This record gives sequence, structure tokens and C-alpha cells, in this order.
Amino acid sequence: MKNMIFKVLMFCVFTPAVFSQMLNPGDGVRITFLNITDQITGDYFIQQDGNIQMPFIGLVKTTNIDYKNIKQTIYNKYSELYKDPALTIQPLLRINILGEVRTPGYYYVTDVEKMTGILALAGGVTGAAASGDIYIIRENEEILLDAYELMEANKTAEDIGLRSGDRIFVPRSFWADASQYGIILSGLAVLTTLLVVVLGN
Repeated sequence: MKNMIFKVLMFCVFTPAVFSQMLNPGDGVRITFLNITDQITGDYFIQQDGNIQMPFIGLVKTTNIDYKNIKQTIYNKYSELYKDPALTIQPLLRINILGEVRTPGYYYVTDVEKMTGILALAGGVTGAAASGDIYIIRENEEILLDAYELMEANKTAEDIGLRSGDRIFVPRSFWADASQYGIILSGLAVLTTLLVVVLGN
């Protein structure tokens, strides 16, 4: 972690007022319709051409369009078909979770997901994880998050400015490595003692 590192504090996070979320092919939207019987509720993913194929309303363009505008477009199109639709629309961001988690890999994260829930997607942290630090790696930028403050403030993915394509990295605790070195040193000490006894005889 040698690049630019920012400490993200409880009162110093990305806010919706300045945060722009762009979706990429492979990302998607989660649609939940509460007041209709048509089978629309589900997850829909952006194709390589930058479009989402939605039931009854067809293709919705996403390329170089802010997610808030995509959301509004989807809502407007369904409002033309259904009166006062009880509709929720959430982004599905494809995120890579790495480091000291039980099942590293790519996962889909909604904007309302909290950090504990995000890490739970990857099976939770291992016993060797550093207790307080989590990194978001974005291209050549590394953002250091204080996990305790995030959890205390109940921050969501949107609150911390999580973006499509981000990598979440959980570092390894120094003490986890130190304990391994201790085991190695103990083994060397035992071996040295045995050599001394053998050579002494």
C-alpha cells in the first residue's frame, strides 16, 4: 500500500450531493415491484453494448449516464404503464473483495449494503485479518477506511462512495504474521537444542 492513501473518517466521506455513480457492463439494477402481479421484480444486468433489457419497457441505455438518471428513466417508463407504482430500484455494483476474507472473489453489492453485509458476502473476515483497517482500491488510488467508525456510523455503500469496479481489500494483521514467526523461531530453537545434544554426545 504505497500509493495515495486517504483516511475516511465518520464525518469525512463521499456524500450523495457530490457523488456520481456510473454503471458498467456486468453491473445491474435490482427491481422490486410491490403493487403489481406482473413478473418484473428481479435483477437485470447491463449488456456489453451498455443497455439493460427490462420487462415491458425494452432497452434502457446506461453508457455515460449517471445512475440517478438511469433510475429515474426506469421509474418514468414504468409509471407510463402502471399508476403510482410501488417500485424500488437499486444498483448492483460488481465489486472484488480480496485479502483476509474466507471466500475472496467478485460479488454484487447494492447501494444500501453496509460494510458488515459486504464482507459477509465473502464469508466474513478470517482470524488473521487486521481489526480496524479496510482499503478501497480504485485504479491507482487507495482509500483507507476505519472499519470501527464505519460500523458505528452505520454507513452504507452509497455513504462511503463505493463505485463499480472497486476492490475491497482486508489486510492481514501484523500479529498474525508475528505468531507464525514465533512458531518458526520456536522450531529453530528446538532444532538447535537437539543439535547441541547430538554433537555433545
